Amino acid sequence: MRALVIGSGGREHALLLGLGRDPSVTELHAAPGNAGTAAIATNHAVDANSGDAVVALAREIGADLVVVGPEVPLVHGVADALRAAGIAVFGPSAEAAQIEGSKAFAKDVMAAAGVNTARAESVTAVADVDAALDRFGPTWVVKDDGLAAGKGVVVTPDRATARAHAVDVIENGHPVLLESFLDGPEVSLFCLVDGETVVPLLPAQDHKRVGDGDEGPNTGGMGAYTPLPWLPDGMVDRIVDEVVRPVAAEMVERGVGFSGLLYAGLAIGPDGPSVVEFNCRFGDPETQAVLDLLESPLGEVLGAVANGTLADLPALRWYDGSAVVVVLAAKNYPGSPRTGDAISGAGTVGVLHAGTKIDDSGDIVSSGGRVLSVVGRGADLAQARAQAYARLSEVTLDGSHFRTDIGKAAEDGRIKL
Repeated sequence: MRALVIGSGGREHALLLGLGRDPSVTELHAAPGNAGTAAIATNHAVDANSGDAVVALAREIGADLVVVGPEVPLVHGVADALRAAGIAVFGPSAEAAQIEGSKAFAKDVMAAAGVNTARAESVTAVADVDAALDRFGPTWVVKDDGLAAGKGVVVTPDRATARAHAVDVIENGHPVLLESFLDGPEVSLFCLVDGETVVPLLPAQDHKRVGDGDEGPNTGGMGAYTPLPWLPDGMVDRIVDEVVRPVAAEMVERGVGFSGLLYAGLAIGPDGPSVVEFNCRFGDPETQAVLDLLESPLGEVLGAVANGTLADLPALRWYDGSAVVVVLAAKNYPGSPRTGDAISGAGTVGVLHAGTKIDDSGDIVSSGGRVLSVVGRGADLAQARAQAYARLSEVTLDGSHFRTDIGKAAEDGRIKL
């Protein structure tokens, strides 16, 4: 099988590593890829948001499976173009990708499906912001109702901060979504979805805030771990039954059936799971941790979704133990990150590339905010954390920063329902 992965981040590097472990995958290709994917796959320059360009590349290399990693190409219809060309693709249609592309659409689907989620209100005019803020709080959740790479959300007890973000979103041409605050520990659950067939992967927990102790602004994710020792037995099945399967069925009912990876971000409160957000693809950095524990052949798994045979896929197999991923971010991230800095130790085992490139001198340099993600695996969280941070200690990037407490609260037993 020739596999082509579209995208250039840590998620795509993790997908390529997973596909490379599948004996049925004979060739790996990435477009556009990064410095890390270049070591295990053939990188191709391509406009990842152009269906025509991706189809042409897939035909040129004879791809048997195309995996579209990022949300923007999916919302732009790249998967539709590939399907129309008769090429097997893992990723939803543009219409189905609106589950992430439009938070208002997602709320409407959840309401029709009877899924628990935060109360929400869409605001499109700056003049209406103050009155809307009066109907929420004392912790405000303010979201950009569009694609913001995980950084369009502000959660704050400070009304002025909430108002400033709401005004900024509207003035940049997007509606803003105000939501009630959902209390309780958060869970990320990836599910393979093919119409009404749903197969969950391992649950994970992301760390969104930039600093230790969940301080500072939201980011695209500073680290994650899986599985969750504090999550009660049966909760994954409950999430599938109460959240993911009803949403998948509602989308089929609307004629926009989902095919690909449906991510549910949830808060687990006293009444069970409530949806914080949906994404239409694998998400960073949970992907790197979850796929590290997947024993089943990834090409077979993704191919079953792409070819409409997910219902016939054997039960997924997982390695025992835990996996932890720690993100190394560039100076100033999540603001305007500094790029072009040399990286040493980037070839260390367990180091996955996200914002990297090879410069004109052949050196690996930073090219984005989240530069690398470092994965550790062990018999338990303590061992996995130790390995991740040991590997991270072998990497240097001037001005970089990372959280030192990824998975620590769970290791210490401080997360309770």
